[in-house]
Amino acid sequence: MMKRFVQLAFALVGASAGYYLGPKIFGVLLRSPLNLGEVPAPNLVGAILGAIILFVVAMWVADPIVSWIKWVEERLVKIPAADGLFGALGLIFGLIIAFLIQQPLSQLPNIPGVSRTLPFVLSGFLGYIGFRLGYKKRDELITIFTLGRQSREKARQKEKQAAIQEHKILDTSVIIDGRIADICRTGFLEGTLVIPGFVLEELQHIADSSDLLKRNRGRRGLDILNKIQKELDVKVMIYEGDFEDIQEVDSKLVKLAKVLGGKVVTNDFNLNKVCELQGVKVLNINDLANAVKPVVLPGEEIHVQVIKDGKEHGQGVAYLDDGTMIVIEGGREFIGDEIDVLVTSVLQTSAGRMIFAKPKLLERAL
Repeated sequence: MMKRFVQLAFALVGASAGYYLGPKIFGVLLRSPLNLGEVPAPNLVGAILGAIILFVVAMWVADPIVSWIKWVEERLVKIPAADGLFGALGLIFGLIIAFLIQQPLSQLPNIPGVSRTLPFVLSGFLGYIGFRLGYKKRDELITIFTLGRQSREKARQKEKQAAIQEHKILDTSVIIDGRIADICRTGFLEGTLVIPGFVLEELQHIADSSDLLKRNRGRRGLDILNKIQKELDVKVMIYEGDFEDIQEVDSKLVKLAKVLGGKVVTNDFNLNKVCELQGVKVLNINDLANAVKPVVLPGEEIHVQVIKDGKEHGQGVAYLDDGTMIVIEGGREFIGDEIDVLVTSVLQTSAGRMIFAKPKLLERAL
């Protein structure tokens, strides 16, 4: 879309330039040795030729221009509103001063090469100085405008609080999971919850799926969002922007986290790894769940019920109350029974925790 806009802009500029310069150019060609003859409607012909020429040029330079526009957009988004506002006010003030100074300077003797360039140089210099002053003195200007008296210590506290109140960007999996609502209710998650528009679209698509399981998962995610917005004392922001050049939702989340300088909240193991590789901070709900689970050490005795057989021959599988899987070597013959097992090892990752054990009865027999 942006590329088409750039091409159209080039064509309009070419048409305008050709409309005004066409008669002059054709007049020169008419008087030249080429003697192309008089061109009917030189303004219209010049406009058409100018539009065609610059449109062809735009096909070569559109991609670099679009990349530069996106780069500028990303930088502007990161600039705080107060910084940009006071910087712009300083720029306007500097240009006004430059305009006032130019009036008496115009009365000076005309110096070739200086009289025309001096106003531009003066405007650029004073405009830059005004912008820098407005940007650097924004805190003092805010204090003057609000008629408040804040000490440096209070200002530092506000900066610390602003650092804490950062954006937490939710992905689709953590919304459907539902535990994010309970975490927000406890107050452990601070800052603004950001719900991207493309995540909402994905949830809506899942909720409209013909598959019953997917449809229930999508509706559960939408219910969780309504619960967070209406019942919990949490600041929620719907991010309406999108990254049209990126197709994958996970890649869009990483891009948004870079733009906003926030953290991605997920329970997706793959997205967790992608964020780490891209240098984006991530909060994994599974890591939090594992951190608050009871610590189980090798050699500890646990009373469990063997539910089913494992993947390997002779293995049995049991579960703790929090859902942690226990793989019991030689536990297949105890399926359906409650037995005591001894923990041999614990494997803990971002995807979850798994405990390996063996029946205590076999330990005694040995």
